[in-house]
Amino acid sequence: MSTPQLPLPPHFDADRVDKVWRIPYQERQREAQEWAEKHAVCPASEDDFRTCLLLVDVQNTFCIPDYELFVGGRSGNGAVEDNIRLCQFIYRNLPNISKIACTMDTHTAMQIFHEVFWINDIGEHPIPLQTLITQEDIETGKWRVNPAVAESLMGDQNRYEWLKAYGEHYVKVLTAEGKYPLAIWPYHAMLGGIGHAVVSAVDEACFFHTIARKAQIHYEIKGQNPLTENYSVLRPEVLNDADGKPIAERNSAFLQMLLEYDRVIIAGQAKSHCVAWTVSDLLEEIQKIDIALAKKIYLVDDLTSPVVVPGIVDFTEPADALFAKVSDAGMHVVQSTAPIAQWAE
Repeated sequence: MSTPQLPLPPHFDADRVDKVWRIPYQERQREAQEWAEKHAVCPASEDDFRTCLLLVDVQNTFCIPDYELFVGGRSGNGAVEDNIRLCQFIYRNLPNISKIACTMDTHTAMQIFHEVFWINDIGEHPIPLQTLITQEDIETGKWRVNPAVAESLMGDQNRYEWLKAYGEHYVKVLTAEGKYPLAIWPYHAMLGGIGHAVVSAVDEACFFHTIARKAQIHYEIKGQNPLTENYSVLRPEVLNDADGKPIAERNSAFLQMLLEYDRVIIAGQAKSHCVAWTVSDLLEEIQKIDIALAKKIYLVDDLTSPVVVPGIVDFTEPADALFAKVSDAGMHVVQSTAPIAQWAE
């Protein structure tokens, strides 16, 4: 089910993983073709045992220091350290990875988790990374939906009352379903911006894999709906409005694609949020089908870090608890430094 690890190609430079730069695609294509020939790397279409590497939101906005939502973890440099190991993992396991799928957190300004969406009685917006909007905040009038965004989002200023009621409903649903409270995040993963792009070093490794294995990368966009958070790639946080009418839907097609593989390896950012909710939803869907499918899921613990904002929030323990829960349900928690052949032992 796996072949020996390959060496790292000469172009890989761990010191550049924390930077944004232009990838010389044409040059990498030539090198990848030569690399595949030198190491007898066959096209992925010839794989008898098929593995999908799912990379969750490995984007500049989360993974480059000083970008909008850099995931530092407790070390302070978590996402960079993770991505050094991730690139090494991809290069060393080219023959063992049939497909790479990248989820792309994708946002615009007027979304329910951005400050412009909310306002108080004196015209202030909630402070990003310092504000959790709770059901009590809504009921006491501390925060309300900003009337100025109604026309842009709904196409009709007169729809403000619906949008205001929806905001109240949204926070209540998060509370009732035991999800994280509504966090106000900095503007991040903005469509069309540099932060939205996949980290340069990771994109280079994925492209190298594509050429060497003749396997197209799959990009899965998530998070564009202005009315809900979308931590998990498999479903947004809220699916219906207060009247039970759908405002979003589960991502059944992507789930089906993943489960068609013999092994699914999951890495990315952040362990406490988009990775955690994706894995949690994946387990929930697996339990509806066949719990034995959990055994094909591998979570690479040293290729993901939790959200930690020193002095404000630390999601390390909830993230670890989630990984322990899904491990008890049959998923594997592994390390990238261990050969894949040893993971199931």
